[in-house]
Amino acid sequence: MANVIVVGAQFGDEGKAKVTDLLARNADVVVRYQGGCNAGHTVVVDGNTYKFHLIPSGILYAGTVCMLGPGMVIDPKAFLTELDALLERGLDDSGLKLSGAAHVTMPYHLAIDAAEEASRGDQKIGTTKRGIGPTYADKCARIGIRIEELLDKDVLRSKLEWLVPRKNVILERLYDIPPFNTDELLEEYSGYAKRLSKYVCDTSAIIFRSVQARKNILFEGAQGTLLDLDHGSYPYVTSSSPSAGGACTGAGIGPTIIDRVIGVSKAYMTRVGEGPFPTEQVGEVGEKLRQTGTPWAEVGVTTGRARRCGWFDCILGRYSVRINGLDCLAITKLDVFDEFDEIKVCTSYRDRQTGEEFTDLPSIGSILQRMEPVYETFPGWKSSTSNCRSFKDLPKEAQKYISFLAESLDVPVVIVSVGPKRDQTIVIEDPIHGPKRVLTRSA
Repeated sequence: MANVIVVGAQFGDEGKAKVTDLLARNADVVVRYQGGCNAGHTVVVDGNTYKFHLIPSGILYAGTVCMLGPGMVIDPKAFLTELDALLERGLDDSGLKLSGAAHVTMPYHLAIDAAEEASRGDQKIGTTKRGIGPTYADKCARIGIRIEELLDKDVLRSKLEWLVPRKNVILERLYDIPPFNTDELLEEYSGYAKRLSKYVCDTSAIIFRSVQARKNILFEGAQGTLLDLDHGSYPYVTSSSPSAGGACTGAGIGPTIIDRVIGVSKAYMTRVGEGPFPTEQVGEVGEKLRQTGTPWAEVGVTTGRARRCGWFDCILGRYSVRINGLDCLAITKLDVFDEFDEIKVCTSYRDRQTGEEFTDLPSIGSILQRMEPVYETFPGWKSSTSNCRSFKDLPKEAQKYISFLAESLDVPVVIVSVGPKRDQTIVIEDPIHGPKRVLTRSA
C-alpha cells in the first residue's frame, strides 16, 4: 500500500498528466485536490489524445475510483461537457465521485474574473478567466455555493436571491456588464444538479475507508508549486494550494497517511501568463524550445496561450523540493533537447541592483524580478532519445544532464519522459516503493 502525492515542481504545465497516468495503473483511488477547470492535462494512449480539465486522468483505467475533492471549485457546465466527451469515447464513469463540499463556479464568477483582469491593464496577472479566483474568494468570504447546496433547489434559491443582486451591483456599476437573472440561474443550475447528483458523496469518508483497507491512493494536483497561493510568485499565482500540503486540506485527510511526494519538472521551464521568470528565453532559443520535440507546440491546454520558455532553474527547483518535501522527481520532455548544440542550467542568481549572488531563493516575491541567472553550460547530444527505454540507453551527455539536476536539487530523478506516448518513459527507480529521501544539503 502507498499513498502518493504528485505535484508540479515548476510553474505548472510540467507534464503531470503523463506521470499521473503512469502511476495510476497501480492506484485504486485517484484524488484531484484543488483548482478547477483552469487546469489542463494531456494524456496520449495508443495514438489517442485525451485532454482533462476537471476529471482525474485515472478515469482511463477501468475500476479506478476517481474523485474531485472538497478543495476543488467545480463549474458544473464545464464538468458535464468534459464528462460527456469522455463517455462518447467509451470511458466508464461508475467510479467517478464528486465531493459535496466542493464549491460551485457560477456564471457571475466568470464574468467578474474576465472584467477584473481586463481592468488591470499593465497590472494584469494572467488569469485563465475561468472564474477560479472569484469562486475561491466567495468561499473565503463564506458566501459561496457548495455542490451539496446545488442539489437542494430551496437552498439554492435562497442563496441566489441574496447573492445575485450583490454580484449584479459589481457587474453593472463597476464594469458596465449586463446583470444576471436569479430565476434563470436557478433553473439552469437545478438542471445541472439532476445530472450531478449520482456522483455526489462524502469523498473524504471514502478516502479514509480506502486507507483503512490499505488501498493505493494517488493525490493529483493541478498547476504547480510556483503558482501556489502562499508559496508561489504572488500575485502571479493561482487561488489555491497546488503544493503537497494542499493535498491534505484539499482531499480531507491527515498528513500522517502520506507515504511519498513525487515532483514533476520539465527538462527546461515554461510559464503561461504573467509574472517573473528568471531563465526565460525570448529569442531563437525560446522559440526552439516552444516548437521542438512534441506533436503540439508549447501552448496552454486550457487557454491556448503560447507558453513562455526558458532554461532549467535549479534555484527554483531546490525551493520546490523544500516546499513540497519531495522524495523524488520525474523529468519530462527530455526529447525536446535532442537537436540542441548546448543546454544551459541556472545554478545561481545575481541581483541586478546589488551584484550579490544567491544559490538559494532570496524571495519568491518582488525581489525575484531583480534576479538575473548565472548559467552552467552542457553539451547537447544531437541524437534522438525517443526510443530510449532505460537510463543506460540515453546518450552519455543526456545521462550527465539528468544526473546534474538530481545532484543540484539533492533529490533522485526516478522517471524520465522522452515523448508524449505512454511507452516513451524511462523508469529509473520505483517511484512508489523506493527509499525515502534523506536531506543532505545544508539548510
